[in-house]
Amino acid sequence: MTPAALVLEDGKVFRGEAFGATGATLGEVVFCTGMTGYQETLTDPSYHRQIVVATAPQIGNTGWNDEDDESRRIWVAGYVVRDPARVPSNWRSRRPLDDALAEQGVVGVSGVDTRSLTRHIRERGAMRGGVFSGDALTDQDTLVERVLASPRMAGADLAGEVTTDATYVVPADGERRFRVAALDLGIKTNTPRMLAARGIETHVLPVGATIDELLAVEPDGVFLANGPGDPATAEGPVALTREVLSRRIPLFGICFGHQILGRALGRGTYKMRYGHRGINIPVIDVNSGRVAITAQNHGFALEGEAGERFDTPFGAAQISHYCPNDGCVEGVRALDVPAFSVQYHPEAAAGPHDAAPLFDEFVGLMEARDAQA
Repeated sequence: MTPAALVLEDGKVFRGEAFGATGATLGEVVFCTGMTGYQETLTDPSYHRQIVVATAPQIGNTGWNDEDDESRRIWVAGYVVRDPARVPSNWRSRRPLDDALAEQGVVGVSGVDTRSLTRHIRERGAMRGGVFSGDALTDQDTLVERVLASPRMAGADLAGEVTTDATYVVPADGERRFRVAALDLGIKTNTPRMLAARGIETHVLPVGATIDELLAVEPDGVFLANGPGDPATAEGPVALTREVLSRRIPLFGICFGHQILGRALGRGTYKMRYGHRGINIPVIDVNSGRVAITAQNHGFALEGEAGERFDTPFGAAQISHYCPNDGCVEGVRALDVPAFSVQYHPEAAAGPHDAAPLFDEFVGLMEARDAQA
């Protein structure tokens, strides 16, 4: 077995064995509470430049298949697990998780006391760290210095690193009802699939798309995708969103896209202590009182209070959803233009599916606009 270690910026070290590729990697250390869906997590572009700690003690039981990737590659900077499966067992598995990580050069560590590590992050907050193994595993002081020299997540402009190089089209299932322009801030594969199931043809545009390029699609609606980084750096997408709002084109945003809409409406954002990452996070709709269990991955959030109404350049808006665990803003809705967003992931490929009807609400906005035309 090859020794490996996770080194945190505060000097704390968690030792274990190499898992996946051998070498060194740096990133923000965060924990994910999902009991399943590790393949979807690892391939979610929202995790770009993050070292993910799996709180579930056993990881890799179902191996790695060729159908569940949420993007073209694994995006996490590193992976930290306690007890990796020695032999995967699932009829869809094509290779062990360890092999998939190694093939894509993802440096990980296993055998770590992830419960202790998660408690440490909860108490101290998400922080920079590094996973080191093989020849890269040197003395502790040197490794801490390498971690401290790495960039912070606050101020990180990462959407351009995960976006598509060129526009592509995902056709509707069956007859096309609507055409949507989706801004790729780090879009997941299942999102256009959910739209396609509702008769929507999705044109996925690069993050740097202009309003003229977006309008050339002749969209019935605009979708702002999930993605990584600090929303305070996303001036281009915010300006584009304001152009869309001024034209009253129906708009739906999720995760990073939710933060973009919030900023376009004049709200600020802030870095959370350790964020929300997992598939078991409760959200309350302030108007209906309904609770949804949601999939989330975010370390930044919008400023605001549950139910708060505020003025924007586009009319009134409301903080529409919140997390009962910590009061975090989980949704915003414009009241005078057709736009809304949520902080969580309604496409939720690994589940749960409580929030899937939000796609139907988006369709409803486009239907209403059609009826007025």
